Amino acid sequence: MPYQALLDRLVGSVGGALGALLLDANGEVVVEAGHRQERHRLIGAYQGLALARARELQDYYSTGEILHILCRYSGGHVIVRPLKDGYYLVVALSATANVGQGVHRSAETQERIDAEL
Repeated sequence: MPYQALLDRLVGSVGGALGALLLDANGEVVVEAGHRQERHRLIGAYQGLALARARELQDYYSTGEILHILCRYSGGHVIVRPLKDGYYLVVALSATANVGQGVHRSAETQERIDAEL
């Protein structure tokens, strides 16, 4: 299944999802779905930096694999999921979004994208 269809399906299946991005190891957007805003691209790039730092700590402390990172803010939530080959998935959610649904659906999307990479 093409990446665009996977991201469109993710955004459409989560109540309160604003957008989803597939980014490469450099923080460049490969595919995006939902509200296409520059703000989401910036959030995605910054979340990539946080994920890279978390991976460094994971390696240093031998804590095990990072499955996802959930960030909660007053204006919304962000889910970050590492993918193969340095790619990563970012899902932007509104403040009233169904976060549990976002975590669950993004895990399914993570598996499908990893299978395609």
